[in-house]
Amino acid sequence: MIRRIAVLLVCVLVVSGCGGGAHMFAVKAVAAGVPSLAPFFDEKQGLGHDAQVRSLPVRGTLQQGDTPGLYGGTRQPTICDVAKLKRFLTDPANHRKAVAWSSVLGITTDGIPAYLDRLTPVLLRHDTLVQNHDYKKGKATPYNSLLQAGIAILVDEQGEPAAKCSCGNPLRPFKGDAGRISVKFADGNKKWHGYEPSSVVAVRPAPQKMEGLALVDVDDPDVGITRPVGTTGKRDATFDTRRQHAVPNLAGVTFGQARRQLVSSGLAVGYGGSAAPSDAARVTASDPPAGTELRFGQYVMLTVSGGTSGGATGATSTPPAPTTSGPTVGPPTSTAPPSTSPTPPPTTSSPPASPPSSPPPSSPRSVPPPSSSSPPSSSPTTGSPSVVSSSPATSAPVTTSAAPATSSVPVTTEPVTRDPVTSTPTTTET
Repeated sequence: MIRRIAVLLVCVLVVSGCGGGAHMFAVKAVAAGVPSLAPFFDEKQGLGHDAQVRSLPVRGTLQQGDTPGLYGGTRQPTICDVAKLKRFLTDPANHRKAVAWSSVLGITTDGIPAYLDRLTPVLLRHDTLVQNHDYKKGKATPYNSLLQAGIAILVDEQGEPAAKCSCGNPLRPFKGDAGRISVKFADGNKKWHGYEPSSVVAVRPAPQKMEGLALVDVDDPDVGITRPVGTTGKRDATFDTRRQHAVPNLAGVTFGQARRQLVSSGLAVGYGGSAAPSDAARVTASDPPAGTELRFGQYVMLTVSGGTSGGATGATSTPPAPTTSGPTVGPPTSTAPPSTSPTPPPTTSSPPASPPSSPPPSSPRSVPPPSSSSPPSSSPTTGSPSVVSSSPATSAPVTTSAAPATSSVPVTTEPVTRDPVTSTPTTTET
């Protein structure tokens, strides 16, 4: 008996040691167009509609809500009926659901209408990790889920997912390690074409509240959509995502400062690994290098020294080889110092069979598809929106004639027409 117990203990120790402490986070896959098993809202009532969008690669799993090209949009105003969701949650007959829904988002039931008025409908351009919630036995039941690109959601003023449009389920930030997930495809959510475990994104809030989002039209990546925060499409303006901007000289500045400069120019920030460098880490190089011309939403890979977000110091983050697409959030302004972050958005509403056709960010002359977020503008078309937050970033040496699309008022330049641009694309010589 003693021998058997000893052998059993040895086996337990060996098995536990094999894991090496690498805990995997269980995640449920949620495919576009597949109904939730326990929704807050009856999906047959047409609260929201998903689209067919091919997920784009990311360069850095953790992306902030103002990242250029992070979200997409469409000029069809049916992706999310916010007014219908508001009527449902304020109906006394649904008070119990309203209590559960508001508790997840940290608001009171009386605050639901005002909260919904600040949300903005968008389409995911990347497979996105969130903490989802079903409605079971009168309560909100949380679970980690991976939302497929193309799913329509509502985001708050800092770009964080707040609710899934088709079913009204409240969403919160994913709390696990995005680099160690085990995705379960079940309940009709079959593994979708183009799914890549290494190319999922978890969204963190933008540093400041945004005034508008610069979205990439999922049906025409050459067109960007400027959507004021809290609007559903009636006040949209468009801009040309092909317009190019030079990567600023970022060597020697902090990662936080470099990020602000890139975002204000409509370029996305790329970095190696699943953890973003700390804001205090010093940038030693960028890929592509300073002066390279990139279009809206392309990634600029940053190499840093002096620490990572995980708290280690003296570490160097080496950028991975650039991929063909990257998130984009706010279109660059003509004055703002451009940065780099190629991110080719899907060219059609149906998921392409092959990856986006934009060149990798490492190629200085690559022109990835447009990114997405630009501040609202009064005129329907803006040359290249910028994202300006309600309070400008102070530490970053960013000249923002127009801030990137997450929080700034778009700068109206040459109007962009919806028709495919027959003239030479605005990939201005770089």
